[in-house]
Amino acid sequence: MSVAEYKWLDEKKPVSRPRAADARRASHERDLLSRIRTRDVCSVARQLATLLRAGMPLVPALSALVEQLRTGGARENPLAVIMEDIARDVNSGSTLAGAMGKHSRVFPNLVVKMVAAGETSGTLEQVLLRVAEILEARVQLASKVKAAVAYPLMMVIVAVGVVVFLMYVVVPSITEIFIEMDRALPWPTKLLISISAFLKTYLLFIVIGLCLAVLTLGAAYKTAAGRMLADRAKLKLPLFGGLFLKLEVARLSRTLGILLASGIPILNALEISKQVIQNRVIARGLGTVKDKVGKGDAIASAIRKTGLFPPIVYHIVTTGQMSGNLEEGLTNIADMYDGEVELATKTLTSLLEPVILLVMGAVVAFIVMAVLLPITDINQAL
Repeated sequence: MSVAEYKWLDEKKPVSRPRAADARRASHERDLLSRIRTRDVCSVARQLATLLRAGMPLVPALSALVEQLRTGGARENPLAVIMEDIARDVNSGSTLAGAMGKHSRVFPNLVVKMVAAGETSGTLEQVLLRVAEILEARVQLASKVKAAVAYPLMMVIVAVGVVVFLMYVVVPSITEIFIEMDRALPWPTKLLISISAFLKTYLLFIVIGLCLAVLTLGAAYKTAAGRMLADRAKLKLPLFGGLFLKLEVARLSRTLGILLASGIPILNALEISKQVIQNRVIARGLGTVKDKVGKGDAIASAIRKTGLFPPIVYHIVTTGQMSGNLEEGLTNIADMYDGEVELATKTLTSLLEPVILLVMGAVVAFIVMAVLLPITDINQAL
């Protein structure tokens, strides 16, 4: 059932309908939207651009796209529901950007503004291709970073699980024998017994404390002050701080370059790009850049005054302004930092893996040594 059909049903229902029905409907729509991925939006933008480039009018192209989305075999394709509603709005006289703007959870402000610019300039198919490119680049970069971090993170989880299992289950049963023998134990064995006893007694409290800490930090992160503090701390982290900065600069440069290439004015492009940035410190710095540009400063000078961006960004933007090709300069910055982020991620991963293995090996070796030392002493005494 489409969103338009939901609206029609709402008009037919009495005003005093139960709140439970509203809650079920809202929950159903949230469930539909939660299943729409950025990759799906990329595919829709690219397919719609292809249909328009083939000479098909907009409304028939949207209808063809809806039909294509419904051929996947799914009982209710959530994106097909949204696109069908957009097709009806456009057929009723709305612009494509206006129809997309009603579904802001699927099509962000960046996409809506670019589509509006494409409709105004008559280059909608080119703009849709740019939308697909910018979303695909964002997804690919995020996927590479996640894939590179996933393996070391899994190693850490497994290592911690193995050590906790050894200390909580295996070690107590072994060390209990040593305690019953009432012999002097080496200090590694005493330390091992103390750690094992501590975990045996307080493991539940430790787990509860960690869960409460995670929930507290999560709640604090949702506040404006907490988000700003966390984002500022991210940029100052050793090793990872530079990676986070490059990731945001790449995202900002690519977005701003494509917006300017789509014909969107510089101030509007800066405002839209600000909404794309995930780090609030850099987003606030970009807001300062927008204010200075609005007062007549050159964008390169405004970027330099923030002190947030690497010097090479300022110099490339300056060169782009002087040559009248700022969009290409911003794209070059994005390509450069995309490559650096990918390389830095691989380097950190290659460094973390042996470090994790060494730490885990050292912990296991200590446990083995602490268990074997009393056995060796007993054998020598015999």
